[in-house]
Amino acid sequence: MFPTFPLLIGILVILFVLANGFRVLKEYERAVVFRLGRVLQNGAIYGGNGPGLILLIPFIDKMERVSLRTVTMDVPPQDIISKDNVTVKVNAVLYFRVTDEKKAILNVEDFLYATSMISQTTLRSVLGQSQLDDLLSKRDEINLELQRIIDQQTEPWGVKVSAVEVKNVDLPQEMMRAIAKQAEAERERRAKVIHAEGEFEASQRLADAARIIGTEPATLQLRFLQTLTEIATEKNSTIIFPIPIDLIQSFINRGAK
Repeated sequence: MFPTFPLLIGILVILFVLANGFRVLKEYERAVVFRLGRVLQNGAIYGGNGPGLILLIPFIDKMERVSLRTVTMDVPPQDIISKDNVTVKVNAVLYFRVTDEKKAILNVEDFLYATSMISQTTLRSVLGQSQLDDLLSKRDEINLELQRIIDQQTEPWGVKVSAVEVKNVDLPQEMMRAIAKQAEAERERRAKVIHAEGEFEASQRLADAARIIGTEPATLQLRFLQTLTEIATEKNSTIIFPIPIDLIQSFINRGAK
């Protein structure tokens, strides 16, 4: 009975060691394995860097999990003074993923926190060099510039920034009222220009019609008769109109003879 107890203890210790030596990594996960403090280029003694089942040497190997999926990170609202001295509050969203798990663990202490911090500082720096009108109307260009700068700074960490999108630009109330007045004035200006262009085109058409009528006197009589036809549709009124002299000119000439 006594020899069985040490054997049982030994079996339990072996099972405990094996249980602590096996790790299962999902398809989107990779492992960075340290053996006595030094990173292993080929990963664990079985399974490499994953995914799937990997085997570590208990109490000697240490493993860090790294996800390769795209991370969506909200950049908190930042108080920004634009180039034309307007204070606005801007927030954004950042899309990035780890492309090199070893760099993400070895080159920076916490790549998620570091990426968040560099995104905030870059957002303030880039938007602070832009005019308010550009910030409101040239979102695509600003997003590309933010993505380029942040990706360049996170590249040593093995992090690839795929997109940066400015979400909201909160303006002060007085600035919103000023922009509304400016937009209203712009609409009134366009309306006046369109009205003036319409008047100019109408005057040109009238001038063309006057020239045609001047060269062909008969057209004036036809226009006169057409006007009478339009007036005659109203049967609730009495119409008195003069007879054009051109219609009776032939009778006048004959009487004079």
